[in-house]
Amino acid sequence: MLKQYKIRNYDFKLVILVVALTFIGIFAVGSAADESLQRTQIMGFIFGSFLMLVISLFDYSVLLKLYWLSYIGSIGLLLLVYVFGETTSGAQRWITLLGIRFQPSELAKILLILFYAQFIMKHREKLNTFKNIGLCCLFILPSLYFIYKQPNLSTTIVVAVMFFGLMFVGGVSWKLVTGILAVFIPTAIILFTIIIQPDQTLIKDYQQARILAFLYPDKYANAEAYQQLNSIMAIGSGQLYGKGYKTNEISSVKNGNFISEPQTDFIFAVIGEEFGFVGSCVVIVLLVLVTLECIFIAHRAKDLAGSIIAAGMAGLIGFQGFLNIGVTTMLLPNTGVTLPFVSYGLTSLVSLYIGIGFVLNVGLQCKKYY
Repeated sequence: MLKQYKIRNYDFKLVILVVALTFIGIFAVGSAADESLQRTQIMGFIFGSFLMLVISLFDYSVLLKLYWLSYIGSIGLLLLVYVFGETTSGAQRWITLLGIRFQPSELAKILLILFYAQFIMKHREKLNTFKNIGLCCLFILPSLYFIYKQPNLSTTIVVAVMFFGLMFVGGVSWKLVTGILAVFIPTAIILFTIIIQPDQTLIKDYQQARILAFLYPDKYANAEAYQQLNSIMAIGSGQLYGKGYKTNEISSVKNGNFISEPQTDFIFAVIGEEFGFVGSCVVIVLLVLVTLECIFIAHRAKDLAGSIIAAGMAGLIGFQGFLNIGVTTMLLPNTGVTLPFVSYGLTSLVSLYIGIGFVLNVGLQCKKYY
C-alpha cells in the first residue's frame, strides 16, 4: 500500500492553501465563539492534518479496491443517524460513538467520491449505457434520501451536485448532459413555482419560509430573513480593512447576538466585519485556489479514478464555498452549509482533510509532462 514517492512531487501548494484557510477559520471561530470551540477547532486541525499526511502516502489505487466497503460504510453511517441520531434544533443529523459526537453526512461525501471513482473507472467503457447510468443513479438515491430526511436539504443539494460532477468527469456523453439539462431546467422552474405557493407539500414549511424570505426580505425582516440581513449589514460595516480582530463594538455581529451561532454557517459575516473587504477577498481567493489546484491535479492524474477523486473534491469545496458565501451575502436563500476549512465543525474539517489526503496522493502519482 505504501509506495516510494519523491518529495518534490508532493503538492505543498495545496497543503499551504488549506492550512491558511484553516488558520483563518480558527481565528474567526475564536472571535465568534468561546475559547472551548476554538480549542476544538485546533484539535480538529491537528487530527485532520495527521490523517491527511498518512492518507497521502497510501496508494489510492489499492485503497479503492475497497470501494464497496466505502459505499456500505456511507449508507451505514447515514442509516445510524436515521435510526439512532440525536435531534438538535429540530434536525436529526448527529450520532455519538465511543463518546465522540459527529455528523456522518460530512464523511459520507468523501466515501461516496471514493466509491464512484472506482465504480465509474471499472465501467468507463460502457458508462453511457442505460444499465450503468441507471446503477449510478440508483446507488446515490439512499444517501440522498437519508440526508434529506434528517432533514438536511442543503447537504442533499451538495451531494446531488457532487454526484453530477463525478458523472461528468467520468465521461458521461454530452448528448446525455444536454438532454438532462433540457428536462431539468424547466422542471426546476415548475417546482420552484409550486413550492412558493401557500398550500405546497413538496418541502417543509421552514424551508419554504427561507425561500420566501430570500424573495421578499422586507416582509420577513424580523423572522426568516433576520440573520441574512444582519449578515450583509455586518459585512458592509467592515468596509475595506474591517473593525479589527475580536472587536469590542457592542453593535458587532458577535457582541450584539444578531446572528445565532455565527461560528458555523455565518462565519463569513464575522470575517467580513472584522477583516473587511480585504479579509473577505483573501478567503474567497484561497477557496478558488484550492479548487483550481484540485482541478489541476485531476487533469494530470494517472487514471480516471484519480481524476474523479481530485475533481470531486474540487467540486465539493468550490460548490459548498459558493453556497455558504452566497447565503451570507444574500445572493442565495439560507441553506445552512458550512464554509469549507473555515466554519466551526470537527466532522466537516476532518472529513475535508481526509479528502485532501487522497487528492495529494493522486498528485504524487500524476503523469509527468516534459
